[in-house]
Amino acid sequence: MLELLANHTCYGGAQRIYKHESKVIGLPMRFAVYLPPQAVQGANAAAVKVPALFYLAGLTCTEETFPIKAGAQRFAAQHGIALIAPDTSPRGAGIPGESAAWDFGVGAGFYVDATEEPWSKHFRMYSYVRDELRETVLANLPVDGDRLGIFGHSMGGHGALMLALRNPQIYRSVSAFAPIAAPSISPWGEKAFGGYLGQDRAAWKAYDASELVANASHKFAEGILIDQGLSDQFLSEQLYPDVFEAACHAAGQPLMLRRHVGYDHGYYFISSFIEDHIAHHAEVLLA
Repeated sequence: MLELLANHTCYGGAQRIYKHESKVIGLPMRFAVYLPPQAVQGANAAAVKVPALFYLAGLTCTEETFPIKAGAQRFAAQHGIALIAPDTSPRGAGIPGESAAWDFGVGAGFYVDATEEPWSKHFRMYSYVRDELRETVLANLPVDGDRLGIFGHSMGGHGALMLALRNPQIYRSVSAFAPIAAPSISPWGEKAFGGYLGQDRAAWKAYDASELVANASHKFAEGILIDQGLSDQFLSEQLYPDVFEAACHAAGQPLMLRRHVGYDHGYYFISSFIEDHIAHHAEVLLA
């Protein structure tokens, strides 16, 4: 059962926030939805099922960060594509210290299924995004389940690349802004993976995009699009796009890695190139 928390008209469509009881997470979860005009029933036409992009946000963000800051609705409306943006972690689990750090715990789920206590009971963001959220959207909203793409930023860029590479039968297109592209060697990734998955680094490979693309049997023939700012304060220590680029090259995976002088890690950067990302996905999903 979906609970509608907010509904705003936006570029002829509807920007909404929903809440539901998640069985996978075991807690209430929120997600944002933008439905373009084609998917919103009006006086003169019935709503139709549209393609959708799942957007995964980064550390400290919520389901509202992307719809408020990215400016994506204008371009989603033009192409007739829905946008789905979940929260970045469970909230209210009551785990001691869950909010003690900005890069682990609340707001920092890293889109993995935790195997370590006490996180394993609720921090199951991989299964939530891939299965429950997708199935909830398809059951309740005018979205075409055969035309789905995924993208994200930073921690969410890691999540988008990883989910797409592991599930090409679900996600037909993928892109990322400044992703944590090799989390097994990133301090953020090492902290998160160690805490959620334990110290066996072999288990981390299942959630590391650079490891996954190196061994992927499926290729995204239209290419993976990544935008990276060269003034990003986290570029050298945390993100490692060059590692992912080398892995794509060795595996024969087409990659468009665009490096931009002067841009940093934030949403001014994302809003500058969001039109290109929507168009990249539209070329695949509307073909």
